[in-house]
Amino acid sequence: MVDIRKLLAYNVVERHAFFEAFVKLSWNEFVEDRGASFGSIRNIFIHSINGPNHWLDFLQGKPEREYKEFGKYKTLEEIGAYLKRVENRMNKYLNSISAKDLKKKYEHGEGDDKETLTVEDVLVHVFEEEIHHRGELIALLWQMGIEPPVIGYPP
Repeated sequence: MVDIRKLLAYNVVERHAFFEAFVKLSWNEFVEDRGASFGSIRNIFIHSINGPNHWLDFLQGKPEREYKEFGKYKTLEEIGAYLKRVENRMNKYLNSISAKDLKKKYEHGEGDDKETLTVEDVLVHVFEEEIHHRGELIALLWQMGIEPPVIGYPP
């Protein structure tokens, strides 16, 4: 069985490979609305960073924060700094939990949408959500005639 920590570590390697590919794009290519889930490559990438940050808030019982609007990120350096903060936060969290903690249950949602989730459920969702959006980024890069970075598992 694959350890969720290894899957999330794989996402870090992939995320950095994609970030390095984005550095090679012009800012206009990076922010152009391409009709994807969140419009631009920038927005999709930031959304994939917001996800883990949001779910860490949930798991750590913190109030939902307001996230910076995509358009307020004006440089790759700002995005890289945000990426580093979220990755450090996730590493700290993962290093603080045990295998037993992965089974801890949380209630999520309200009314008919209320569900019981384990920590492991949430972390698998974090992994899956990023993979989903990475597929979008791959397709967008292909449409631009750019070969995306591909790193197989395990990295």
